[in-house]
Amino acid sequence: MSIERELNKRSGSKCELCGATENLKVYQVLPTKKGGINESILACTTCIDQIENPDTQDLNHWRSLNDSMWSEHIPVQVVAWRMLSRLRSAGWPQELLDQMYLDEDTLAWAQATGEGEDDENKVIHRDSNGVILEHGDSVVLIKDLKVKGSSMVAKQGTAVRNIRLDHENAEYIEGKVDGQTIVIITQYVKKI
Repeated sequence: MSIERELNKRSGSKCELCGATENLKVYQVLPTKKGGINESILACTTCIDQIENPDTQDLNHWRSLNDSMWSEHIPVQVVAWRMLSRLRSAGWPQELLDQMYLDEDTLAWAQATGEGEDDENKVIHRDSNGVILEHGDSVVLIKDLKVKGSSMVAKQGTAVRNIRLDHENAEYIEGKVDGQTIVIITQYVKKI
């Protein structure tokens, strides 16, 4: 059975965040380990657009989190926590966050993208041009890089897809080059 069919069955063919019944898509909750239904939700394009583009947020649209934050499905809880954290300055989202409980592993997953951190404490990764990098972005190497502990050289122009961010150091990202996961310094990459 496809992930989309499983999510439709799980959600009753409704957006798991706002309850909409049209324009539904599978949304993978990053960072993922295995993918699949346990790391995905069924969401409408309105919710997905606002998750991915914080500048387009409609605060009233997210009042539906009052219900969806109690979902039994962990990926729905994670996205609800992230959105409430992002919107907490409006007042009512902070009240909902105070009521919400996530176990340690779920909270760690929810915090993995940096949501919920104060802006002054947030580690921001930037490429060589100063463009902000996000988990899952694709970058290209702007110079040949020797890989420590190996004879491999990552060539200039190599595309690195689906990067992961180091949440403790703004200069480090991880990605796969020639099937090997390596740590790359952000000053040597450009976002695609």
